[in-house]
This record gives sequence, C-alpha cells and structure tokens, in this order.
Amino acid sequence: MEVILLERVEKLGQMGQVVKVKPGYARNFLLPRKKALRATKENLAYFETQKAQLEARNLERKKEAEQVAVKIDGLTVVILRQSGETGVLYGSVTSRDVAEVVTTAGFSIGRNQVSIEEPIKTLGLFKVRVVLHPEVTVLVTVNVARSAEEAALQAERGGMVTRTDDDEDEDEVVEETAETSEETEA
Repeated sequence: MEVILLERVEKLGQMGQVVKVKPGYARNFLLPRKKALRATKENLAYFETQKAQLEARNLERKKEAEQVAVKIDGLTVVILRQSGETGVLYGSVTSRDVAEVVTTAGFSIGRNQVSIEEPIKTLGLFKVRVVLHPEVTVLVTVNVARSAEEAALQAERGGMVTRTDDDEDEDEVVEETAETSEETEA
C-alpha cells in the first residue's frame, strides 16, 4: 500500500514522501494517528494544497520541542526498585515508569515518547532516548537503585553498586583480627 507521509516517520521517510508500506502498518498505525494519507489522486492534490500549512505547523512543534530539549538534556532521574542481592530487579523498568518520573521532574512527556532499546532489568545507570518530536530526541539518564543512598553512590561512581562476597570476607577478617588481639591482651 502506498501512503503520503504527513510528518517525518523514523526509519520510513520525510514529510511529503510517497512510500510503500505493508497494509496493516498503514491501517493500524499511520492512518489512525494522522501520520499519513492513502496515496490517491485526490489525497495527493489535497496534500499539495495543505503542504504549506503542514510545514508551518511542523516547524512550530519542532521549535517548541527544541526548547524543551535544551532543558531536559542531561537530566538524571532516580527510580527505586526492589532487587535481589546480585542486582537483578524483581520485574523491569518500563517506558511508563520513566515517563512518570520525568513528568514528576517537571517535564510533561508520554510513555509513547520514551524509547527503551533493551529492557532494564538490573540496577545501574541507563541512557534512555526521549522523542520530543520526530526530528528532536534527547537522552535522559535513568538511575535504578534500591534506595536513595544507593542512587547517590551509583551517580557518584557511574555504575551499579552492590555488596560482593569480597566485602563480606573483609568484614569477617576485621572482626577476627579484633577478637584475636583481645585474646592476646588477656
């Protein structure tokens, strides 16, 4: 099926291009969201008459998105989750979770604007892409931790902070040394 794009669609084309897509993609995604029109003679003529207005509206939205992008760029948000001792989460962090946290930070975004490449299922720092406009994207750092203190440590060190077996062995060695020094004094 051929469609005329009414806005830029990632990995598909620019506004005004006539592209060939699968019928289901057009029917279920592009047409209902008003991102495209069927490529008929009538719609081509309609697009040509509306082209200037569509481009002007697109430029306005792009400028607004760029202004917001300047403010959001470099934002770091903290999401607190329960996890096992190895740092694996009981569940995962979704685009909805990221959208809610960024919205509470003062920027109104929807979950469909958050693009998570791989599922977040461990503690640590992750770069998440936020699409503010089809031509404007920004990276937000998501800090997934068990507590606020751990989040601060992760931000400071730049990665996941977990207690390892080596840390426990060191604690035991210190306790044993203290006990043996007390015994020798007695």
